[in-house]
Amino acid sequence: MTVATQFLTHTVDNQAPPLRDLNLYASDVALREAVAREGGGWGEADLLAYGAIAGGELMELGASANENKPKLKLFDRYGHRLDEVEFHPAYHRIMALGIAHGVAGYAWRHAGKTGAHVARAGLAYLHNQADQGTSCPLTMTYACVAALQHEPTLAKAWVQRVAGADYDPLVKPALTKTTLTVGMGMTEKQGGSDVRANTTKAYLQADGTYEIVGHKWFFSAPMCDAWLVLAYTEAGITCFLAPKMKPDGTRNAIRIQRLKDKLGDWSNASSEVEFQGAWAERVGPEGRGVATILEMVALTRLDCMIGSASLMRQALVQALHHTQHRAAFGKKLIDQPLMRNVLADLALESEAATALTFRVARAVDASARDPHEAAMARLATAIGKYWVCKRAPAFVNEAQECLGGAGYVEESPLPRLYRQAPLNSIWEGSGNIQCLDVLRALSREPETRQAFFMELSAARGLNAEFDRELGWLAQAFEDTATLEVRARRVVERMALALQAAILLKGGNPVVAQTFCATRLGGAQGLVYGTLPAETAFATLIERALPQMGGVSI
Repeated sequence: MTVATQFLTHTVDNQAPPLRDLNLYASDVALREAVAREGGGWGEADLLAYGAIAGGELMELGASANENKPKLKLFDRYGHRLDEVEFHPAYHRIMALGIAHGVAGYAWRHAGKTGAHVARAGLAYLHNQADQGTSCPLTMTYACVAALQHEPTLAKAWVQRVAGADYDPLVKPALTKTTLTVGMGMTEKQGGSDVRANTTKAYLQADGTYEIVGHKWFFSAPMCDAWLVLAYTEAGITCFLAPKMKPDGTRNAIRIQRLKDKLGDWSNASSEVEFQGAWAERVGPEGRGVATILEMVALTRLDCMIGSASLMRQALVQALHHTQHRAAFGKKLIDQPLMRNVLADLALESEAATALTFRVARAVDASARDPHEAAMARLATAIGKYWVCKRAPAFVNEAQECLGGAGYVEESPLPRLYRQAPLNSIWEGSGNIQCLDVLRALSREPETRQAFFMELSAARGLNAEFDRELGWLAQAFEDTATLEVRARRVVERMALALQAAILLKGGNPVVAQTFCATRLGGAQGLVYGTLPAETAFATLIERALPQMGGVSI
């Protein structure tokens, strides 16, 4: 034995190889089927192109952007006020790729084309698997158009730039740029989700613009070119567009107080700000600010679903990859019976989440031209936002367990996914807010109830457990005195029934029937990995495995 070899204590074996350069679109059967089923298949070439980027370069960039958090720069070296945030170059590269490929602007570049919002949802689903923080400004930039359209003059100047493809991080007047990013500021310290408790005021100026005085407790993406914000006028709470730079080239009086120290979402900056007479233009009628900005919120809630569903998919990919290569007790982990139960259950949950998310994207896409879809968008967005986002944290944790201790170490992407997983159930209205929104829609807008049951009725007769669930839901709203306290259970079962209907009508038959038997029929326990022994584990796992050219990898 040589001196060089006597200190060799082990060789590295029984480890999964690095998962690199995986096309996140081409390799995802459930995603491809959902996009096609809901009318976005014409965008497949763009999705394939971005799938390769998201599973390759973007994964590396996402790791770097999260390892190097943004830094607040309040002043320059001479004492001049800056109110800027400094990002790692990886962040800017991610933003540039996302904007160029349409994560923010795709639906508006193809405005009026059926399925544009579905194809755009696919791009967001791919992007979010690689980096979640940049998904925040990209989402808000996408969603702001719904509010801006309430003010045609602003929309004419801004929407084309929101749909632009050339990311420009420089601080300069918005309308000197070809591409813009737009954020949002609604909540205040004393109100949170109750925005009518806000105290920020807007004062009309002689030229028709406004000056805003007040604060925002959560002011997302403070390096955007502008923000939609809420403030009170004499007529009531109103929506405004406040740019970072005023048209004359001077800095607007929006003062950053601090950056939030968040559980996750590290690549993105969230802040607290004060408005010290900030210049702004009104968006929509005075006193109708909540209704105006809720047009934007409806789209950001869709992206909460996309975010959670895509986190689940990426966590599942990591678990599948590891268990395919790791052996224990004489077998690959993926061949161990109990591990197969866990993986199949996760695969089932992920596919159902993706199916519901893209059905909501179709409803959003068609809402302007189809009353049924408009009603579905109004109701199903809140249902899906509640349920899919609630399922993500436990899902990602189960995927971590598949890797064991390696899934808890920061070298793995799973700790970042786990920190991120609770965010979407909190952002844009927590679980209770979503459930109350469902009840509000059902009571005030009868067309939403009609649309929901019409959607479910189309799957009647395809599964006995599903038919029984329809009967339960038909009676669920009769006891109005206790409806609010029961809201979470009711909305949960509405979500499960809607997922079942989507899968029964257009999904894989094995997935659909297994979903009904376990999620509706009670043939499952309270945690993942409790599917009955007769489950078609092989089919569920094989569909979920990353595929390339029809071959599992």
